[in-house]
Amino acid sequence: MKTFITDDFLLYNETAKELYHNTAKNLPIIDYHNHLNQYEILEDKNFGNLAEVWLGGDHYKWRGMRANGVSEEYITGNKSDYEKFLAWAKTIPNTIGNPLYHWTHLELLRYFDIDELLDEETAPRIWEEANEKLASPEMSVRNLLKGKNVEFVGTTDDPTDDLRAHEDLAKEDMSFTVSPSFRPDSGLGIEKDGFVSWVEKLEKAVGSSIENYDAFLDALSNRVNFFNERGCRSSDHGINVIFFEDATKSEVSDIFAKRLKGETLSEKEVEQFKTYTLVSLGEMYADKGWVMQLHINPLRNNSTRMFKLLGPDSGFDSIGDRLLADKLSNLLNAMDINNKLPRTVLYSLNSRDNNVLAAMAGNFQNAEVPGKVQFGTAWWFNDTIDGMEDQMRTLANIGLISNFIGMLTDSRSFLSFPRHEYFRRILCNLLGTWVEEGKAPKDMKLLETYVRNICYDNAKRYFSIGEK
Repeated sequence: MKTFITDDFLLYNETAKELYHNTAKNLPIIDYHNHLNQYEILEDKNFGNLAEVWLGGDHYKWRGMRANGVSEEYITGNKSDYEKFLAWAKTIPNTIGNPLYHWTHLELLRYFDIDELLDEETAPRIWEEANEKLASPEMSVRNLLKGKNVEFVGTTDDPTDDLRAHEDLAKEDMSFTVSPSFRPDSGLGIEKDGFVSWVEKLEKAVGSSIENYDAFLDALSNRVNFFNERGCRSSDHGINVIFFEDATKSEVSDIFAKRLKGETLSEKEVEQFKTYTLVSLGEMYADKGWVMQLHINPLRNNSTRMFKLLGPDSGFDSIGDRLLADKLSNLLNAMDINNKLPRTVLYSLNSRDNNVLAAMAGNFQNAEVPGKVQFGTAWWFNDTIDGMEDQMRTLANIGLISNFIGMLTDSRSFLSFPRHEYFRRILCNLLGTWVEEGKAPKDMKLLETYVRNICYDNAKRYFSIGEK
């Protein structure tokens, strides 16, 4: 049976169709935050089969399979790739209403020209047809990106990474740019078991010992400079629970020394360290003209049993519900008070926080760039039709959607870029619906400017892409 994905998929009025087909459809893609493997881009990898490119590391699909009663051996276990693919194919008919259903069929159609519903019956021939095409040099990683008109890829990188792959990619003649993003979560997680060992890795990266907090900040500054020289435009922070606790540098120095000695820290001391360190990093980012992304309110590693078996990022995270307004305000203000707040994108995994983040962003705008502080796109569990519409409506209600920097994949999969198409269709339909309902004028020139800005131009300007 053919799929339901027509040219006018998700476009329910004439204005929406005009906006998508005439403006949004062919714009280049700026994917400013993802978890793609830069080494696979460097080697221009060809994937061996559909399961390898589709199921490896994709915890969205893993969660769907578990919810369908699939045994772990068919998800992350030792079953063959074909058996894992069949388990996914068996799951797909049960995912209607979940974006996985749309993403899966968009990816089959856009990458493989397979206009057929995936299920147990069609799985064998889809497997053969997709694998035959994957074997072609035209389906290498770089060609997958080029074919989807990707202009910019922002990977996620630990400060101790040598960025060798990024250095080599910068020398390549490619149609797109691959940029590192600075993700210092391990350096803020002073309460974690691995903190001291990460400081030791940082020592090796900078080539000098870190015996006190001043040396620690110097090492972080060293790595910020290192990343900046290699084209970094953004930092990224995963913040399970937002924090703010005032402290002097002397107090934080004592806290750091205690931790290096193996002493236990109080909750207040942990917050003091995180606050002072993140504010210091934010000031470094501001000096470099970087963007700071704050991903707030996930609840990580809920199943201890599965965490011990598989480790983190395996599909056992969910939505946190800790309140954030007061501490987030204080954190941003601590940087802004000295005019050192970088361009900042605020995301929460809990859609309950949408009004808070949209309103918070408005407190810290200035003339540096339109929408200097952004209410970021619908993230992770919110990356659905309803979630994206809710995020955009909230932004329009409380702020200026015209300055929105749009969509990102946050993905580990090289087949994830039709999610930009998904977002663009939803955006165009939302604007078109406002026109049809009499809430906005049918000024196509103005509306096309909105679409072009949100899908492309705003992000390009915000992340200084193409600037030297």
